[in-house]
Amino acid sequence: MSGTASPDPVFSPLHAVHERLGARFTEFAGWTLPVHYQGTLSEHAAVRSSVGVFDVSHLGRFECSGPGATEALRWLFCNDIATIEPGRAQYTMMLTYDGGVLDDLIVWRWDNDRYWVLPNGVNHHRVMSGVAAADGLTVVDRRVETALIAVQGPQAPRLVEETLGSTPKRFRVLEAEFAGFPVWAAGTGYTGERGAEVAISAEAAPRLFDALLEGGAVACGLGARDVLRLEMGYPLWGADLDTATTPIEAGFEWVVEWDHDFVGRRALAAQRSSGPPKRRIGFVTEGRAIPRPGCLVRCGPATGFVASGTFSPTLQAGIGVAYVSPDPGNETGVTVDIRGRRVEATRADPPFIER
Repeated sequence: MSGTASPDPVFSPLHAVHERLGARFTEFAGWTLPVHYQGTLSEHAAVRSSVGVFDVSHLGRFECSGPGATEALRWLFCNDIATIEPGRAQYTMMLTYDGGVLDDLIVWRWDNDRYWVLPNGVNHHRVMSGVAAADGLTVVDRRVETALIAVQGPQAPRLVEETLGSTPKRFRVLEAEFAGFPVWAAGTGYTGERGAEVAISAEAAPRLFDALLEGGAVACGLGARDVLRLEMGYPLWGADLDTATTPIEAGFEWVVEWDHDFVGRRALAAQRSSGPPKRRIGFVTEGRAIPRPGCLVRCGPATGFVASGTFSPTLQAGIGVAYVSPDPGNETGVTVDIRGRRVEATRADPPFIER
C-alpha cells in the first residue's frame, strides 16, 4: 500500500506545561494540543463563571508592514481595515474571486502601515503567502517565535491587568511587558466572554501560562473552546465556512464593507442581488439529543446538513448550525436526523446565549 506519510505534528512551546498538568491531547490543524485537562464541562463552566486560559499557539500570526500595507489589506480582505484606527483590531475574511471564504481572521492594526494578521492555524501559510505576494510589503512570520495564549471569562480583564500591568479593551490592541519580555495583546477571543489574546516569545510563554494559573485561571482545552464558540454562533473554518460558502450564505454579510473594492466583490454583489442558493440556520433541539456534523436537517421546504453541533451546558440542550436550500424563509420548525432518529428542534438565530 503506497501513500504520502503525514507530516509530524507540531508541538506548542507550552507542551511540557500541558503534560505536567495532565492534559489529554488531540491533533488539530497539524498540531498536538490539549483537548481537555479535568473535563470539558468543568472547563466550560470556568470560562462562563470566572476565567479560563487556553493555549492557541496553533493560530496563525504574521506581521505585515510597508507603505503599501493598508491598500494591500483593503484589496485582499472584504472588511475595510482603513475604517479602524491604529490601536484597534478588526474581524474580516479573505475571499476567492467567486466569493468563497478562504479564511476568516483578525487583523491587529499597530500603526498606519504596520499590522499583525491572525488567520486560522490551518490557513496560516496560505494567507501569509497571499499577503506576501503584494508589492512593497515586508512580511514576518511571528508564529515561529511566539506562543499565543487566550485568557477568557468575566474575571479575565482583572487577571490580565494584574499579570501584564494593563489589559486591552474590546477589539483594542496594546504592547506591554511580562518578566522583561515584550507581549502583544488584543481584546479579542472565541468564547463570547471578556478577555484577551496575548502573544509572547516562546521562551517566556511557560512562565506567563503558570502566572495566569497562579492568578486563578483554569487551564482549558479545545473541547471547551469549541462548545463555547458554538454557543455564541462563532464559525469554525472548514466546518461552517469554506471556499464553497460565501459570507452572504453564512449570514456574515456584516463583515463585508461594500464601499471599497476587494477580491470577490463582484461575485458577492451578484449573489446579493439574485439571492444565495443556500442559507445557514441555527437550531436548538428538544431534550438533550446532540446534533453532529453531517446529520440531515429539514426546515419547511428546505433540506441540508449540520455543519457544527454540540450539547450546550448553558441551555442543557443540543445546538447546531446547518446549511439548507432553498431559503426556508420564516419557517421556525426544524427536524434533525440523529442516529436514525427524527429529533424535533426549533430554529434559533445565533448567538444561542446572551453574554
